[in-house]
Amino acid sequence: MSKNLPRRRFLTGSAAVAAGAAISQAVPAQAQLSSSSSALSSARLPKESAPAPYAAFMHGVASGDPIPNSVIIWTRVTVSPDAVPGSGVGADVDVRWEIATDREFTNVVRSGTQRASANTDHTVKVDPNGLHPGTNYFFRFHFNGQTSPVGATHTAPAFEADLEQYNLAIASCANYECGYFSAYRGMAERAEAGDIDLVVFLGDYIYEYPTGEYAGKSGVSRPHHPAHEITTLTDYRTRYGRYRTDENLQRAHAAAPWVVVWDDHESANDSWDGGAENHTEGAEGTWDVRESAAHQAYFEWLPVRGVRPSEGGHIYRSYRFGKLIQLTMMDLRTYRDKQEKVFSPGIDAADRSMLGSEQFTWLKGQVESAVTAWNVLGNSVMVSPMEIGHLPPTSSQNRTANQVLDDFTHSAGLAVNTDQWDGYRSERACLFELLKDTKPHTLFVTGDIHSEWAHSVQHNGREIGAEMVCTSITAPNVDEIVTTYTKTYTPEDNPITHLVEGVMYSANPWVNHVDFDSHGFGIARVRKDRVIMDFFRVSNVEDPAAPTRHAVSRTWVAGQGFQA
Repeated sequence: MSKNLPRRRFLTGSAAVAAGAAISQAVPAQAQLSSSSSALSSARLPKESAPAPYAAFMHGVASGDPIPNSVIIWTRVTVSPDAVPGSGVGADVDVRWEIATDREFTNVVRSGTQRASANTDHTVKVDPNGLHPGTNYFFRFHFNGQTSPVGATHTAPAFEADLEQYNLAIASCANYECGYFSAYRGMAERAEAGDIDLVVFLGDYIYEYPTGEYAGKSGVSRPHHPAHEITTLTDYRTRYGRYRTDENLQRAHAAAPWVVVWDDHESANDSWDGGAENHTEGAEGTWDVRESAAHQAYFEWLPVRGVRPSEGGHIYRSYRFGKLIQLTMMDLRTYRDKQEKVFSPGIDAADRSMLGSEQFTWLKGQVESAVTAWNVLGNSVMVSPMEIGHLPPTSSQNRTANQVLDDFTHSAGLAVNTDQWDGYRSERACLFELLKDTKPHTLFVTGDIHSEWAHSVQHNGREIGAEMVCTSITAPNVDEIVTTYTKTYTPEDNPITHLVEGVMYSANPWVNHVDFDSHGFGIARVRKDRVIMDFFRVSNVEDPAAPTRHAVSRTWVAGQGFQA
C-alpha cells in the first residue's frame, strides 16, 4: 500500500525547493507559513467532528437514473441510534414512500412500502414506474412517526421530445478532509432555481485514504470516519455514512436527479481489473473481495439502477433525453488492463484495453444506434492527449515551472498520466475512429484531474468533438499541493501555476481552456448545435460559508469548434 502523497502529486525533491523559493518571491510575507505542521492548521479547521444527531432520515434523500416513466428514489433509515452505517445492527423495517406533483403532497400519484434491512445497510431504493415523461415530482419517506426531507426530481423527457436545451451539472472528486462541500451548496442553489436538469457525477465520490494522508492546503478540515484506510464492506459503508451527513451534499442530492459512475477512489487509487496502486494483496485482503465490497456499498448508497459486477451486472449504462442527448456512462476501472509506466514499450500494444472487450462492444452499439443530436459520453478520466513543453530557463520562475512540468511527465502527475486514456492509446484511437463518422455530435464530459479543461477532440488531424472537464469539489490541485510540499501558503492563480498553464496551452493546441487552481463544478448547456460549458468556482474550500460564482464559459459549435 502506497503511503506517499497519492497519484496527483507533482512536486518532489529539488522541484519542491525551487517552487518554494520562487513562490516566496511572489507571495507577500504575511501569507507565508512556517515549516511546522501546527502552522499549517487554520483556526477555523476543526480536528474533531462530532457525530450527527440521531434522526431516522439523518442521511437525507436522493434520486437518480431517470427514464421517461420512472426515476430511482433513495434514502437510508436509521432504525435506532446504534444502527449506524456499517454497524450491521438494527431490525428489518418497512419504510413508506410517496411521490407527488406538489411539494405539499396534496396530489400523491404513487406510494408504497419498501423493506430496509441490515443486509443493505438499511438503505432504501425504489423504482416507482408509472410516472409521466418530463415531469417534476416531489418525494419523501416515512418511518416510525418521522418523515424525511422532501426531495425534488423529474423524469426524463419522452424520446420524441424536441428539446431546445438540457443542462447537465458536471462534478467529480469530493475529498471530505480537503475542505467543505460549498460547491454542492452552489449546485443545489442552481438546481433549486431551475438551472440544472441533471447532475452527472464522474467519480471519486468518496476517498479511501486514512485521515491525514491526503488533506487540504491547511491540513485536515474535518476528519474521515473511520480514521483508517477503508478496505472492508463495513469500512466503505461507514465512510459513505460520514459523507452523507454533510448538509450541502444532502441538499444537492435532494434538488435534482443524479447519474453517477465510479472512478478509482470509491475502491482504491489507480484501480484496474486485478488490483490497485493503493492495495497490498494479502495485508489488505484480496483485491476481488475488497473491490466487491466497494461496489456493494456504492450500489447501496447511490441512486443507481442495476446490479453490481460481482452479481453479474455492471455500472456502465445509457440514458436518453428526448431527441437531444444520449448519455452513455462508461466504466473505466473494472475491466481495464494494468497501467503501464510512462514511455513503456508496451503502452501502445493493440490489445491494451480500458473498457474491456464486452463493454467496448456494448459502447459501439450505443454510439452507432444513437439517433439524438448528441452523443454525450460520461468519462471518468481525461480522453484528450497531453504533451509537455518547456519554458526557456531564463528565470527562477521559468526553471521552477520546467521542474513542475518534468515531474508531470516522470511522476505520474496531472499530465502525461498513463492512468488516463494516454495510457490506452490504441483503444482510444479505435474509439475515436468509431465516433468520427457518427451523425450525432460528440461531447466527452470528464472528471478526475482536479482542474478545469476544455478540449477540441482531434483524430488524425480532424476535429471530431469536444471534451469538457470539471475541476474537483474539494480534492487538492496545484496551489494546494505546492503548499503541502513547500510549507509556504500558495494562493490560487499564483505565478508558477500561470506559467505551467501557459506551457500547456502552447504544447497542446487543442486545449481551449485550462485552470489548475480552482474548485467547483460545471454546467454543460447542451443545445442542438452547440454546448456551452459554464465553470463555477468556490472562493475558498476551507471556508464553510464560501460562495460559488460563475467564473468563465466556453462554447463549442458543431462543425465550427470553439468560439472566440
